[in-house]
Amino acid sequence: MKEAFEFCEATAPSSTANLGPGFDVFGLGIDLFYDTVSIRKLATKNGKIKIEIDNNAKVPSIVKENSASLSVMKFAQKYKIKDDLEIRITKGVPIGLGLGSSAASSAAAVTAFNKLFKCKLTDNELLDFAAEGEMSSAGVKHYDNVAASLFGGFVIVRTFPTLRFIKVDTPKDLILIVCVPNLLTPVKKTKLARSVIPKAVPIEDLTKNLANACIMVSGFFLQDTRLLTNGVNDIIVEPARKSLITGYDKVKLNAILSGALAVTISGAGPSMIAFTNSANDAHKIGHSMEEAFAESKIQSNAYVCRPSSSARVTSKF
Repeated sequence: MKEAFEFCEATAPSSTANLGPGFDVFGLGIDLFYDTVSIRKLATKNGKIKIEIDNNAKVPSIVKENSASLSVMKFAQKYKIKDDLEIRITKGVPIGLGLGSSAASSAAAVTAFNKLFKCKLTDNELLDFAAEGEMSSAGVKHYDNVAASLFGGFVIVRTFPTLRFIKVDTPKDLILIVCVPNLLTPVKKTKLARSVIPKAVPIEDLTKNLANACIMVSGFFLQDTRLLTNGVNDIIVEPARKSLITGYDKVKLNAILSGALAVTISGAGPSMIAFTNSANDAHKIGHSMEEAFAESKIQSNAYVCRPSSSARVTSKF
């Protein structure tokens, strides 16, 4: 493992997870917001990490509580890298709103670190280290958002019996409308959102969700937006979480009435995401979602976007 650079910077996109029935399995990178992480090697070799956070972003500055630095720390420990490091994080992905904020930081961090030290990790190894960062926000190591931020597009992640992911091309006509409410979310919001999910479900419900997930995967493989959106229907996790989102039912109804092919919670929420294949309908759908939140006295912003490309190195020397 030959050291080649003193500095490396990488950027990674926002993401949406679950996509309805694909809880902890499906992720989709979205070309909307981006996090940038730079890592600089310092002259000393004590294995210490210093964090700098731009834009006064309200993210933890303690190494074990920050997703980017936690991922890097685990990476460095595994490969016995002792260089002191300065990590600078520029947040572009909104925090705590269901758009993979912690995952984007982790994905950018491991991408930069891997290049900085020429580790040449496999994609699976990169994914595993990026997922370490999710321990800081969710309390568990999960892979859907980080896989989507790392590799872009639609990803399917399996963790048993071994970790494996599959990236699938997205239909060229797939358009996403992400509506982000201006809400204060609790600390460890993802952990809270996971706590309301039922610990046991009837086999009939599990079967219905599995069938919908299969429809979605078929739609992605066949490049058929209408088919994949036909499967965006979750009867297990979303019903448990919708009470955490004021105005959820009205937002979903408005979007459907305005032409959306499907609507669901983005990750753990409170952002919501609608799907369409009509550029003409996209802005109308977004406006209708904003109006629905406004009826609950919640200001929101709707964005029209497409699936993203992967995390990438932007600078190195």
